Amino acid sequence: MSGQPRSATGEGETGQSRESALASFAATRRRSLELAAPLTPEDQGVQSMPDASPTKWHLAHASWFFETFILVPHLKGYATFDGAYGYLFNSYYEAVGPRHARPERGLLSRPGLDDIHAYRRHVEDGIEHLVAEADAETWAKAAPLLALGVNHEQQHQELILTDILNAFAANPLRPAYKPFRPHGVGKAPALEWIGFPEGLVEIGAPNPKGGGDGFAFDNEGPRHKAWLEAFRIASRPVTNGEYLEFIADGGYQRPEFWLADGWTACRARGWQAPLYWESADGAWRMMTLAGMRAVDAAEPVCHVSYFEADAFARWAEKRLPTEAEWETAAAGLAVAGNFADGGHFHPIPCKPGGNGVKQMFGDVWEWTASAYGPYPRFRPAAGAVGEYNGKFMAGQMVLRGGSAATPPATCAPATATSSIRRTAGSSAASGSPAMRRQSPVPKVFAGAEVLDLPAEVRSFRDDVLRGLAGAQKQLPCKYFYDAEGSRLFDAICRLDEYYPTRTETALLRAHGGEMAALIGAEACLIEYGCGSLVKTRLLLDALAAPALFVPIDISRHHLLREAAILNDEYPALAVMPVVADFTRPLRLPERATAAGRKRVVFFPGSTIGNFDPPAAGEFLARIAATAGQGGALLIGVDLKKDEQTLVRAYDDRAGVTAAFNLNMLARINRELAGDFDLGQFRHRALYDRERGRIEMHLASRREQTATVLGRPFRFRAGETIHTENSYKYDVDEFAALAAGHGFTAERTWVDDQHLFSLTYLTVR
Repeated sequence: MSGQPRSATGEGETGQSRESALASFAATRRRSLELAAPLTPEDQGVQSMPDASPTKWHLAHASWFFETFILVPHLKGYATFDGAYGYLFNSYYEAVGPRHARPERGLLSRPGLDDIHAYRRHVEDGIEHLVAEADAETWAKAAPLLALGVNHEQQHQELILTDILNAFAANPLRPAYKPFRPHGVGKAPALEWIGFPEGLVEIGAPNPKGGGDGFAFDNEGPRHKAWLEAFRIASRPVTNGEYLEFIADGGYQRPEFWLADGWTACRARGWQAPLYWESADGAWRMMTLAGMRAVDAAEPVCHVSYFEADAFARWAEKRLPTEAEWETAAAGLAVAGNFADGGHFHPIPCKPGGNGVKQMFGDVWEWTASAYGPYPRFRPAAGAVGEYNGKFMAGQMVLRGGSAATPPATCAPATATSSIRRTAGSSAASGSPAMRRQSPVPKVFAGAEVLDLPAEVRSFRDDVLRGLAGAQKQLPCKYFYDAEGSRLFDAICRLDEYYPTRTETALLRAHGGEMAALIGAEACLIEYGCGSLVKTRLLLDALAAPALFVPIDISRHHLLREAAILNDEYPALAVMPVVADFTRPLRLPERATAAGRKRVVFFPGSTIGNFDPPAAGEFLARIAATAGQGGALLIGVDLKKDEQTLVRAYDDRAGVTAAFNLNMLARINRELAGDFDLGQFRHRALYDRERGRIEMHLASRREQTATVLGRPFRFRAGETIHTENSYKYDVDEFAALAAGHGFTAERTWVDDQHLFSLTYLTVR
């Protein structure tokens, strides 16, 4: 993010004395630590999704900014705290050098929190020396950057709150960051419409040379003229109660209200309500920084995407405001409202009384209908600090006004979360400026055809309710692989006890060339269950000019993240992910089914063992149909071996497999309003020698009742939920099974210890 002060000269001065600048810096630094104080060290290291960052990363990155852009170039003799931190805590500044991947920030268990605090103190000492010792010329260069750094850290203060909310929402315990603070506001006032005439208006931050004071980010200017037709804007934000009417009227099931990409996202992701909302016993509850609370109909609705905001507006026969309309409506209003300093950390209802437009600032960020682009005559700042606003102006929409998590100091700047505000006409910067904020529009994986399974959420619900109602309670193992389950399975694959992954990987490394020769050039490679794609890379590296790669997985988030990474690594390869349950009939991209193209299904990891033998045969027949005449299958098969080795692989000492198994219950709690007490179930793995399979179960530690979507399920002490079977084969046994369902085994590779095999089969 780049910014510039508004000052009398516009030549790098901030209008602040050195003492005032240092005081602002010190206060901001203290506030960051105050916001982190309620969090444990474990809380501060967690990353719940790729777009969020751990608290300790935010604390370190803000320090990196001051060190990199101010201390290193402007404080003579300054010694960086740790040379590795430039790589670990750079966010997106290409001009500064390489950086650690954003989705993997949660893996940074080192440096520890104490080291991060020491880093902050080191940087603070440096800034104090710079402010005290810099000559006039150096201070003229450093002062604007110091103001920018302070505002930058204030933005990360909001991210600390929004990111920890996402993490706590994913935690089955649903912990509270702070206790609920009552607001004392009851029913929201009736919604009115405030009119504004047509005319030529000025929007954007005042010209720095125009004599204003304060700070503005560079993307808030230059100030410029815009013509507006007459418009009306709602007198307050849309409430939860009004949004509940949209839900009750089938808003999430009626495509006529949705933009095309929005409807695709709604179906693929199973949207039924705003993020963090859950329905149980006919009542809606929502996760907040105060923990789970009943949805208050009077509060402004929050945590909806641009697509949801736009769909609501269409349903209400209104529209979202434009940026210029928002700024015109906000002009002249005091920048005051429910910000983070109020301690609510959540929107509160609009207070009765007063005239005109209310709650323009604070409470909720407000979606506008305007794409995030540069104002006329905008020029990004020179150097690395200009990268953010100068490069990311496509595929994003503008939010305005600030939220209940925004530091008030930034809202004559402001920051972002997603929530809607007016349903007719308004958007942009404010006369006494409010920050423009960009936010990505939800979008599918770029550069590929993504096919989705719309019924995924409904299938999960039906399978869970059916499975728990049986005499032997069971849950399909395919539902292990939500984002957290996929992460845990990747961790399982790195365990010493879990031999399949390392053995199969070794076979691919040793014999990949032989496999590639059988597959041939310009083939279409189709992978069932994409995992981390480590094995896929080994095969792709061995293949001669593969035409395209189609990874198929039920976990959308995991699949699209891995596909995007692979697409960057193999730019010449067409990557076409398909979000689907590969155990059912599915549709491939048209390019994969083109006449004359050889299709080869890659099915590593011994997942075939999850089917009982008759179902495995039927599944193999479906694979043969997918591959088609002349196609092939390269499949991993776990071989029969001693019981001790097998049980250890499914019940590791570190408890990772146990967490993987229990995550199924956590997912039910999260997605189906379940109330399973995970501490009252334990993981069990056992070997059924007669059937030749490992079984995984979740055993109830006591007599208890758990509910799913309001339906009770009773458990006796010791009663289990059967979650997985993993059948083992010998080489000839599997070849015979495949032969009965359309395949001929051409070649099999087996490791020296006879633990695992890879077999290449052709469709007859």
